[in-house]
Amino acid sequence: MIPLRMTTSPLILDDFLPFRLSFTSNLVSNSIARTYAALFGLTIAEWRLIAVIGESDGITQAVIGSRTRMDKVTVSRATIALVERGLLSRAYNPGDGRSQLLQLTVTGRDLYAQVAPKALELERRIFAQLEAAEIDRFVTTLRRIDAIVLEMEGD
Repeated sequence: MIPLRMTTSPLILDDFLPFRLSFTSNLVSNSIARTYAALFGLTIAEWRLIAVIGESDGITQAVIGSRTRMDKVTVSRATIALVERGLLSRAYNPGDGRSQLLQLTVTGRDLYAQVAPKALELERRIFAQLEAAEIDRFVTTLRRIDAIVLEMEGD
């Protein structure tokens, strides 16, 4: 367990764990974003929508926001862009008349079929130098952090 710093210690940003998480996340996301922009013309938000929608038969923008932790405006803008490109369609949501279900179009499914393997390839390249046990511990730790923060948000 990492010892907590004394409250009188100065804040050193590079040693501040929330900053380290954000920094590393941004580094990985930006690397992937450059690849997706070059290959598919997609932003980070757009490829996340393609991935999340590709895993479902129909999903609302609110659920996408909840699953990805992207804000409503980001999800809305990415949705509009993908609908305009003919990659997404909107359908009536029988469970809630105020929202719409988003689905990949045939063209969107074709793109998903290209994006998904590329995502897995990029993941393999980024994490290839780590042992499987290290990755398992890392994922377990990330999920524990998720749970702790979500619990704190409920306080």
